[in-house]
Amino acid sequence: MSEALPLFRQTVRPEWIDYNGHLSEAFYVLVFGYATDALMIETGMGPEYRADTGCSLYTVESHVRYLRDVPVGAPLAIRTRLLGTGARKTRFAHEMYVLDRAEADPEPGAEPVATSELLGVHVDQGSGRAVPFPEAVRERLSALTEPAPPWAGRSIAPVPG
Repeated sequence: MSEALPLFRQTVRPEWIDYNGHLSEAFYVLVFGYATDALMIETGMGPEYRADTGCSLYTVESHVRYLRDVPVGAPLAIRTRLLGTGARKTRFAHEMYVLDRAEADPEPGAEPVATSELLGVHVDQGSGRAVPFPEAVRERLSALTEPAPPWAGRSIAPVPG
C-alpha cells in the first residue's frame, strides 16, 4: 500500500475569474503548478535541493481536463497521485476539488472539477540534460506510487470529418 501526499489547498482569487464569470483556464494550470511545487517539496526536490544540486523537475507534457466551472472564492483541494517513476522521469496526476469550506476534505466519491496528468523529467539545470534522480528521491517517489485513476493516460480524440 502506498502513502498519500497531503492535499494542496488554495482559494480562488477574484483576479483569476474570466469574462464568463468563472476560473480562467490559465489559473487552473497555475493552481496545478503550485500543487506540483508542493509535490517537489514533499519528495525532497524543494528549493534547498535545487540550490544544492542544480537539478529540478521539469514538466515536459501535460493533459488538463476542465470538467466544471469554479466560482470566485471557492476553496480548492488538490489531490496529487504519483503514477510511476523511472530513472529520470516521473508521471503524476492532480485532481482539483471544490470544497464546502476551506478546512474540509473532498467527500468520498466526489468528482473533481478538473484534472491534470503530467510527465516530469529530472534535469540538471547547468547542462539542460535529463539526469537520474538521486536514490533517496527515487525511493520516495516510488513509495508514493499508486494505481492510475481511470481517466489517466487518455488522449484528445480526433474531431470527426
